[in-house]
Amino acid sequence: MTVIALWAHPRAVSTAFVRMMMERGDVTVVHEPMVLLTDHGETRLPAPPGGAGPTTVRAPGELYRRLAELGAHGPVFFKDTLEYRYAHLFDHPEDVAAFRHTFIVRDPARTIASHHAVKPSLACAEIGYEHQWRLFTHLWKTTGERPLVFTAESLLADPPAVVRAYCAHVGLPFRPEAMHWQPGERPEWEQNRRWHLDAIASSGFRAPVKEFAASVHDDPRLRAFHAHHLPYYERLVEHALTTT
Repeated sequence: MTVIALWAHPRAVSTAFVRMMMERGDVTVVHEPMVLLTDHGETRLPAPPGGAGPTTVRAPGELYRRLAELGAHGPVFFKDTLEYRYAHLFDHPEDVAAFRHTFIVRDPARTIASHHAVKPSLACAEIGYEHQWRLFTHLWKTTGERPLVFTAESLLADPPAVVRAYCAHVGLPFRPEAMHWQPGERPEWEQNRRWHLDAIASSGFRAPVKEFAASVHDDPRLRAFHAHHLPYYERLVEHALTTT
């Protein structure tokens, strides 16, 4: 069984990474199943080979069981963002103990400004670094293997090096042709489309040049969020992949 999880905080360039995985053609890709389950009460998974059609799941235990079943037929990759603390992962770590766990992080100052631009009402916990760190340490303890961490900055600076190292870690062949794609909509992004506009417009790993109306430098609330999450980001970055 091969099931690869990418755990991200929101606005981490993680959807572009998902788009690259979709472009490969040799991996079953599932986009943010726990986010959709939390936001909408259900999520749809592809059918396994020979199955009658996509499966709708409505509970975390069923979700991870179905992902494992898909993984028995070939590599599965899924990404979720950690604006929520997914209690099921802490209460039932056995459900994901056999998965390969990876994490992506991005500089929190840029991330928080980007997050606020999409959702001005965001709460501190939704920024996600604290949830990431606690899940990282929990999974390390549960599986006995330190999850791979990589940064969005390193990915944007040298996509081939980071993707090659990532593939080697999770046991996938490196496919450089997958790092470029045609811009456009994806059905997987429809329900939470406003979060994925940058990925829809993208054709590769390039951060859009944007200025934000509010930032951690001029907004006291965002500055307090930054102060809370920065220590968790720094702990995660201590474990980040190096490609030199």
